[in-house]
Amino acid sequence: MKNFNIKAVLFLNYFVFAILLNSVGTVILQVQQNFGISKSSASVLEGFKDLPIAICSFILASFLPKIGIKKSMLIALFLVSCMCFVMPFANAFWFFKILFTIVGVSFALIKISVFTSIGLVTETDKEHSSFMGFLEGFFMIGVLAGNVLFSLYIDDHNPRSTHWLNVYWILGVLSTLSFLFLFFSRLNEKDAKSEKTDLWGDLRNSASLFSYKKVLCFLLCAFLFVLVEQSFQTWTPTFYKEILKVPTSMSIQAGAVLAGAFALGRFLSGFFSKKFSWIYVVSFCVIGFAISLLLVLPLTHNINIDTQTNWLNAPLVVYIFPLMGGLLAPIYPSINSVILASIPKYLHSAMSGLIVVFSAIGGTIGSIITGFVFQEFSGQQAFYLSLIPLSLLITSAVFMNKLKINAKK
Repeated sequence: MKNFNIKAVLFLNYFVFAILLNSVGTVILQVQQNFGISKSSASVLEGFKDLPIAICSFILASFLPKIGIKKSMLIALFLVSCMCFVMPFANAFWFFKILFTIVGVSFALIKISVFTSIGLVTETDKEHSSFMGFLEGFFMIGVLAGNVLFSLYIDDHNPRSTHWLNVYWILGVLSTLSFLFLFFSRLNEKDAKSEKTDLWGDLRNSASLFSYKKVLCFLLCAFLFVLVEQSFQTWTPTFYKEILKVPTSMSIQAGAVLAGAFALGRFLSGFFSKKFSWIYVVSFCVIGFAISLLLVLPLTHNINIDTQTNWLNAPLVVYIFPLMGGLLAPIYPSINSVILASIPKYLHSAMSGLIVVFSAIGGTIGSIITGFVFQEFSGQQAFYLSLIPLSLLITSAVFMNKLKINAKK
């Protein structure tokens, strides 16, 4: 397979950061129990993760190719490796704020680099879309693996136990291995650079993206999607613990089931993107998820679950709820691929930066709103609220598709 080595490295890098980035839901649940942090206070961890992603992406996206795509990924992996080896000694909430700040900065470097690299290792629009779908699917495999890994270190009999922090020894080793594999891999970055422009020229190219209506529609879609996705991923463990009353380890494993559903959905998107137009895939997923939400959430009211409940004897709703993630999953890679495949490769870094910025802002806002509504009202109402951004998302996607069709004409 052409470019097999660097493609494998991109998958590995994404896998490592999937675990680190999406551990925030588990950490939010655990810091409430370990350090007595309230839901609204714990929800700021999403901001400590996403705001550095947004800020760094905005600053670095335009000229990251000139710095070096491979070099940027190596810096990111080095930073998180060091922080992971510190975390087993964490004994206060501020350690986690620093952790997610570093993870956020590093992920900004990784995601822009990975999205830019996809255009370098694929040759056609369909290959680009398919690879994007499989890559995002593998990202969710990392989320699943991370949830399972954390759940194995949870002490259900002692909520204040910090034994779970030993997971970071494993994550430190994984990120170090990823650093070494990347260091010895080769990536041809020539097409990602615009040799005709200097730094200011790169910034002007980036700013010119805002003149395209389809780019503005896409950014709104990305913002709205991540607002919904991140609120579900972050608050599912807490929802299971406090609303469904299942054990803590099982609550975190529910996050793994959700990630597994996302992974399956994104792998399928890699297949369906070759068969159907992206707008049909996105429309089907948004409508299907909204209907599922209206059917499943009522089942979580007035439910009585014994403290000895496990996956072998749990009520049906415990299994169904996270499976809805399979319908959300194909949306993000589909819209990302459409916009990246429609612009020149030397603008992919700048566009990737905008994707990361608006995704990060959407994730932060979604998590904070969900945490507030969860605390003040109920978990069900917090998730019902996602119907509003879903309605706006499908409207924006339809408008974006019309602009794309008109541009072709």
